[in-house]
Amino acid sequence: MEYVILSLYFLVALAGLISHLFGLPGNFIILAGSVLLGWYGGFQEVTVKIIIILVALALLAEVIEFLMGIVGAKKYKSSNKAIVGSIVFGIIGGIIGIPFFFGIGAVVGAFLGAFAGAFIIEFVFDRNLDRAVKSGWGALLGRVGGAISKGAIGLTMIVITIVSVVGN
Repeated sequence: MEYVILSLYFLVALAGLISHLFGLPGNFIILAGSVLLGWYGGFQEVTVKIIIILVALALLAEVIEFLMGIVGAKKYKSSNKAIVGSIVFGIIGGIIGIPFFFGIGAVVGAFLGAFAGAFIIEFVFDRNLDRAVKSGWGALLGRVGGAISKGAIGLTMIVITIVSVVGN
């Protein structure tokens, strides 16, 4: 029975990692799977301490993703308005992209939306094409960096859970 439960955990964890591609908070899906795995084992293997660490990592991942978008845009001299535009258009682009390429379009839409949002807002308010392109590029790079960081933290959460189960 333990193999079945562990296999179910792997499926939930994999769903969490895949959900990152759609801009969803997949680390909280991984966290939920870890909590259920801990609950099933009476919190003997996946302890409350491990759960607290996983909660902290999931929250940290969200903060890092958000900050990376801002840092990427700021590195390329984006205005605060362009950063807000990048965030808003990134969300809109992700939503618009969902129907395309079996949902993978959400990723492309979110990245292109981040670029477009920073570009459009910067260009409308500054009328400088070069600055607008740089602003959009910075927003795009920040978004990509944030997504990669979030995925790496998700993998770390999975490893911590598996090590705690296998190690006990």
